[in-house]
Amino acid sequence: MIEKKKTVKKATGGKKTTTRKTTARKVTTAGSTVKKTAKKPAARAKPGKRAAVKPAVKKTAVKSSIPAPEKMQWEEIYEMEIVTRARWWNRNRDVGTIAGINRRMAFGGYQDVIRDADRAYESAIWKIAGEILGRRDKIRLVIVAGPSSSGKTTTALKLCDALRTMGEDLKLLPMDNYFWNLKDQPQDEYGDHNFESPEALDIKTINQNLRDLLAGKEASIPIYDFMTGKRKKVREKMKLAEGQLLVIEGLHAFHGSMTAGIPAESQFRVYIETICQLQDKDYNFIPWTDLRLLRRMVRDNLHRNYSPMKTLGHWHYVRESEKEYIVPFIGEAEAVVNGYLPYELPVYKKYLYEPLKEAVENYAEQTGKEDAYRRALRCLSYLEEIDELEDDSVISPTSLIREFIGGSVYKY
Repeated sequence: MIEKKKTVKKATGGKKTTTRKTTARKVTTAGSTVKKTAKKPAARAKPGKRAAVKPAVKKTAVKSSIPAPEKMQWEEIYEMEIVTRARWWNRNRDVGTIAGINRRMAFGGYQDVIRDADRAYESAIWKIAGEILGRRDKIRLVIVAGPSSSGKTTTALKLCDALRTMGEDLKLLPMDNYFWNLKDQPQDEYGDHNFESPEALDIKTINQNLRDLLAGKEASIPIYDFMTGKRKKVREKMKLAEGQLLVIEGLHAFHGSMTAGIPAESQFRVYIETICQLQDKDYNFIPWTDLRLLRRMVRDNLHRNYSPMKTLGHWHYVRESEKEYIVPFIGEAEAVVNGYLPYELPVYKKYLYEPLKEAVENYAEQTGKEDAYRRALRCLSYLEEIDELEDDSVISPTSLIREFIGGSVYKY
């Protein structure tokens, strides 16, 4: 059991997911349960008596501070419907702070958090699958997008599972296969390649493949090997059967040039982000990007031949790109998924505590690596504060974080 003290190594030094029923294109109150009260009929005047007529009183309109639904901005909906619910979910289970997570691990309830978090995440995906089927007469293309290490691939795979269980026939196409060879990517003075912008992908081929597939034609799909940083010589042939649904996922899957020429009404867009709403010992909220950075350092080291030190030094490219090309497109999503799992931070300590200490020492005096140093210092502070989960066998093989630490039932 995870509650036993031998599985906890002390540090030295909401609903969780929400499907948006409205879109940025048009925000409505459809589906709301507003109960209307019927007006009482006016009392009749008694016979022989004339009803008294009260002088009309001009009412002064009271200006509401609440914006009308049709004028509400997507940022406001995002804050109210997604971020606030995630914060409530965490606090309700005492995992809204690192100290709270430590209490769960030490005194019981950590496995309950694992179960509830996985259930909430997957329930959101099943809800999205139901919405897609409800518009299946028009939907031909489902797009899953989000920033780096948000859990796009696992979310897309789980969404496909849900749709298949509901009787839908589909095919999945990952956008990662369309990267140019690493040697052809721009390189800076430190020898680091910038493969985070849309230009790092063969967008022309992506668009042509998508249009061909949706037109019932056969497409030749490239296969990218992340361990070598090269495309394989062989290609995969793909063709959709009549009426078959196409699901794509990728970092820049919302980028307009990828789906140019494909009717917007035939697309359903899903956005995923790690909305962690977790506070440290000083009650500062941990930046979502730091959680994703921890994920990526683990994954790149285990599965992509990229050390945690290199990932840290590269992360400024990630942030620059997602601020310009990814986050602004969240308003185009029909649904938003929270991919943060409140039990994941203790898992990363055994993988990253020592590498982060080394990174802090390495980047402390390096000119031009101030961003990497600050991020390493910040991430190290979280791992110093959190207790370590030594045995991660309690994490389900279907968990989203298996995409990063390995041991998943899914093939990535």
